[in-house]
Amino acid sequence: MFKNALALFASLLATLIALPALAADDIAALLKRADGYRLLEESVRIETLVESYRGDTLDKERRYTVYIKPGRRSLVLMKSPAEAGQKVLMLGDQFWLLMPDTQRPLRITATQKLLGDASTGDIANMTWSDDYDGKVVDEVDIKGRRCLHLDLSAARPGVTYARIGLYLDKASKLPIKADLYVHSGKRAKEAWYEAKTVDGQLRVMSMTLLDDIQAGRRTVVRYQSIVALAAPDEFFNPAALVRNTLAGW
Repeated sequence: MFKNALALFASLLATLIALPALAADDIAALLKRADGYRLLEESVRIETLVESYRGDTLDKERRYTVYIKPGRRSLVLMKSPAEAGQKVLMLGDQFWLLMPDTQRPLRITATQKLLGDASTGDIANMTWSDDYDGKVVDEVDIKGRRCLHLDLSAARPGVTYARIGLYLDKASKLPIKADLYVHSGKRAKEAWYEAKTVDGQLRVMSMTLLDDIQAGRRTVVRYQSIVALAAPDEFFNPAALVRNTLAGW
């Protein structure tokens, strides 16, 4: 028994010694590495399929074409018949919804729901490094992977989540899961990331969102293609967008 207690004490001591080193990690660099698995280029077009499930049954699905450019600029074009012609524009911390039958862009927030648990911020913004800072708090095992557990706080007011508990594979810094918290401090949902090798590179190709309140409901965001493409700058002007259907885009 004494040997077991001594071994336990040694294990706890080793953990306590390791924590300062973890806290000293460069969070910005860790988040950049993690972002690189989701966006490999600064300007991209992403064909996105969002599926909402009740249990194992597909309830609804929607398709979106997303253009992302540097400077926190994103344009979401809604491609499903039920939403045809609608657009969401993100400029910095500001979001607008543009409807085909109105000339006035509507201000919305990053938490505005699109389908299921997928919000505008979930679809329009795929990076953490520009929006969050924090620290590494510990290491945990998740589904057979040794992971770094990061406690992140919003570094700007317009982000989708006030706080994120992010888990990265310790060796590769690949995102594994995230606990997503709203401004009240309550965890709103849980995100799981699935990676696949595409063109010889490991990429996150889907995100599954699990609602803390509605058990049995899940939303899957599938990134069907991610290609380098810079949309024209005029597409990111709210006044210009209301006059442009972006047919063919």
